This record gives sequence, C-alpha cells and structure tokens, in this order.
Amino acid sequence: MSSLKSVITDKYAIYHGDSCEVLPTLPDNSIGLSVYSPPFCGLYNYSSDERDLSNCRSYSEFFDHYKFIVSEIHRITKPGRNTVVHCMDVPFSVHAGAGLTDFPGDIIRLHEELGFVFQCRQHIWKEPLGVRLRTMAKGLAHAQIVADSTLADCAGSDQLITFRKKGTNEEPVTHPTGLHSYAGSRQIPHDILHWKGHEGKQTENRFSHWIWRQYASAFWDDIRGCDGVKGEGIRGKGVLPYVESKDLDDEKHVHPLQLDVIERAVVLRSNPGDTVLTPFLGVGSECYGAVINGRRAIGIELKDTYFKQAVRNLASAGEYKEEGELFGALEP
Repeated sequence: MSSLKSVITDKYAIYHGDSCEVLPTLPDNSIGLSVYSPPFCGLYNYSSDERDLSNCRSYSEFFDHYKFIVSEIHRITKPGRNTVVHCMDVPFSVHAGAGLTDFPGDIIRLHEELGFVFQCRQHIWKEPLGVRLRTMAKGLAHAQIVADSTLADCAGSDQLITFRKKGTNEEPVTHPTGLHSYAGSRQIPHDILHWKGHEGKQTENRFSHWIWRQYASAFWDDIRGCDGVKGEGIRGKGVLPYVESKDLDDEKHVHPLQLDVIERAVVLRSNPGDTVLTPFLGVGSECYGAVINGRRAIGIELKDTYFKQAVRNLASAGEYKEEGELFGALEP
C-alpha cells in the first residue's frame, strides 16, 4: 500500500482507502451529486485485494456489499439530489451458466429499495467492430453469422442511470441562461454556434436548446473516447491518462469513464460549488470532471496504482478560485 493516504486541497479531497470505511465518516446530507462506475461484479478484476468488490465470490455476495455503499450514498446525499451510476449488462457466465444478466436492472431495484427514485437512463453507443477487436468476443465476429447467427451478439451499450433521493431539493440546480458548453463529438451547426440570446433570455439561446436536445436523448452516440468516436486534444482520447496505473501482477481491466459523460452529469445535476462524490475513484476521472467544471470533489480509491495516477491527474485539473474551507472536518 502507498504511504500516501490522502490529498486534500480546497478543490478536492481524495482518499487512498476502502469506501466502506471512508463513507461513514462523511456528514449526512452533505453531497450534491455522486457519479461513479461500480465494480462489475466479477466481469473485471481490478486488484487482488480481498476488500475489492470485484473479487466477490458470487453475484449475490457482490450485492450484499454494494448495498452498504448505496445505503451510505443515500445517507450523505442531499434530499432531492441525484446519484448517477455507470454500468452495463454483464455475462452471467462470469458466475454460472451462459448468456447475460440484467446488472443495470438489479442496480435499479437496489436503489429503489433503499429510497431512491429511478429517474432516467441513457445508453452510450459502442462501435461493434471496435468492441470486437478490443474484447475478441466471438459473437461479434462476422464469421459467427456465417456459421450460426443464433449465437450472434451485439455490442452492448454502456448505461448511465440517474436516481434521485426523495425529499425537497432546497438548492435547485439552475441554468439561468441555459447551457454554454457542449461535451460531445457532433458537429455544432454554424448558425447556432454563437450566443443568439436577447437580453440574456435563456429561451432565445438556440445553442443551449441544441445542446439540450443532445443531452436529453436516451441514446448517446456522440461520446468521445467510446469505440469509434473521436475528438481533439485530451477530448480526442476522451479519457484521462491511465496506462501508467496498470499493475502487471493483478491488472485485468482499466478503462476510465469518458470525460464527456462525466461533464454532462456534473453540469446537469449539480450547481457550481457543490460537492461531487465518487466512491470508486479509479484514476480520478469523476473528480477531475467535477473540478474543471467549478465543483468540488471527494474520491475514494482502494488500489494503490490507481490512486497514484489519480493524484497526478487531479494535479493537472487547473486552478479555480473557491471561497471557504471545504474539507477541514475530513482531514485524517
């Protein structure tokens, strides 16, 4: 384990430790938004640590432990605010038998059991050939439809599921003049690229209306960093640097959540200055996305190499002028 247990600034606090131990130290009703990808219950193994949720012995054991995480997120989330979960269908053969299991559906049912309202779900497109080349899935090969297409698969989408904690939101998340920045790969129509509002009226901000039509869709095919979708600069890669976080003795998977996805969730679901939480920090993507969009962030990561990469990534997030002390009560 790294000797570095936490990095705390006025913009973010990241902890090298177990979410099951750190989350209970956070105050009730203190988090404006949480965004994260849970370990996919055995589909990927992120480390050899027995505390790692990806090492659960069964699907039911995973949900026994994950239930504690979700219950803590419910406790610390402000009433009326959101938690956003990135997930996907997983092969049931990971545990027994064959075919797929409805992992997103079980996540929905767990959140409803614990007091969240299932609000909406977006699907994130993946290019089939890209998925085939990356995973070598037999069912995505053209040879499969030649031999027996009853066994053909599809390049299943990632899913972004939004939940809301019951209660009244005392601080509505507002956009008085609409949206001003588009996180995606689609070509912006030239006639709406610049501000077209009149006296600051958001109803006449055609650019914002266009952005909202992309975000409000249930099917996102413009996310940079997905197979087949590209952009420019760091957005061209679509994800934060992560190669150096690979640990040869136990690493089986690492693929950070795309920055476009995180920005959409953060901008739509939180106010500037809100605290955004991720209980599975990875290489720091969700915290990075929160900070560069004027929010504050808390992240927790168990794996040593991931945490070290998150430290480097967050250090490059840039400077924002914030007022007041945020994390003094959380310092170890």
